[in-house]
Amino acid sequence: MYHTPMKTSHPIAIIGGGPAGLMAAEQLINAGYAVDLYDAMPSVGRKFLLAGIGGLNITHAEPFPDFCRRYAERQAQLQPLLETFGADELRQWCAALGVETFVGTSGRVFPTEMKAAPLLRAWLVRLKRGGLRIHPRHRWQGWDAQGKLLFQTSQGESAVPYAALILALGGGSWKKLGSDGAWVPLLEARNIRIAPLQPANCGFLCEWSQHLRSRFAGSPLKSVALRFTDLHGQTESRRGELILTERGVEGSLVYAFSARLRDTLNAQQSATFHLDLLPNHTPEAITQALQTRPKHKTLGAFLKNRFKLDGAKTALLFETLDETQRHDPVLLANTLKAIPVTLTATTPIDEAISTAGGVPFETLDENLMLRDFPGVFCAGEMLDWEAPTGGYLLTGCFASGRQAGQGAVRWLEN
Repeated sequence: MYHTPMKTSHPIAIIGGGPAGLMAAEQLINAGYAVDLYDAMPSVGRKFLLAGIGGLNITHAEPFPDFCRRYAERQAQLQPLLETFGADELRQWCAALGVETFVGTSGRVFPTEMKAAPLLRAWLVRLKRGGLRIHPRHRWQGWDAQGKLLFQTSQGESAVPYAALILALGGGSWKKLGSDGAWVPLLEARNIRIAPLQPANCGFLCEWSQHLRSRFAGSPLKSVALRFTDLHGQTESRRGELILTERGVEGSLVYAFSARLRDTLNAQQSATFHLDLLPNHTPEAITQALQTRPKHKTLGAFLKNRFKLDGAKTALLFETLDETQRHDPVLLANTLKAIPVTLTATTPIDEAISTAGGVPFETLDENLMLRDFPGVFCAGEMLDWEAPTGGYLLTGCFASGRQAGQGAVRWLEN
């Protein structure tokens, strides 16, 4: 049940209509405040809807300690937020909106309808019933000399006073959906430190041969294992699948390593991981099998028949070994277990699923309020954190939006 809006000097302003901004609005509305939400796009939640096109992976059902470790260097900052609104609480919140969820075989959590639209629609109905006012096509331009918010609208420039402000402006990827990082210079103009935005959960560029690019771009590499040693000397191997692209590699297995691969690229100008194309076979077993290959059978045909190695995997092997080297069974077996893939760059930031960098937690208090700007809070992907795909990004956005909204309530009532 909603309260009658409290009479503050001005409404609370929220800029950004993604999950973090909408969750912050919910906290303020529940506390009885009038809230105006502004978004540059014609409608809210556009990136959220895109995330649900292939099935909305809203969170993950793995044990809480493992879940928190997915936030890597920012675990200490995210874990307190997740302790009050983590995967279980997010699923309960969905159920209260009439959207049931289920756990997939991989531990990923999805709405039973798989789509984002029903959840967003039910949520907006509830928020608007509580009094949320949404102002689309309002592009934030910073502050004016009087401290009012400046917006560029279809009717011209507008200046808006506010009692408190929550910024939930997203990262720097998917410009066409409104997440363009245009807020960075606006905050830097106020001497707010921003960690440079970088692509996260992104693809990488490789120098493939013309043959591989023309014949196998778009081909999936399934049931492989990726092994990588990061800048700290930590080696991890993980099974999954990835996709060969015309320019390099992408896909869930690559995304799981993307932060470490990117950091290595930044430090060394290149990064190399190794692919095990036959993770269910030992090098010794592969060597023995190769030694039985009939002389009349081509290597590609033998690998296909004996190991079910498809054309894309064989092409990757042939990228690595020349004609002479392919006659050595031991070298062949060891290479099939460790194909080196050298990366030269990330794909452009606008093609990334998400971004790293943004407003550092060190500039915020425990309520996610900017220490140097009382009454201004930050939430969502614009904060300096990152997480792999698998529901962790969305859960972090929901949790930080909730924290910023409740933090604004505490600040207003202090």
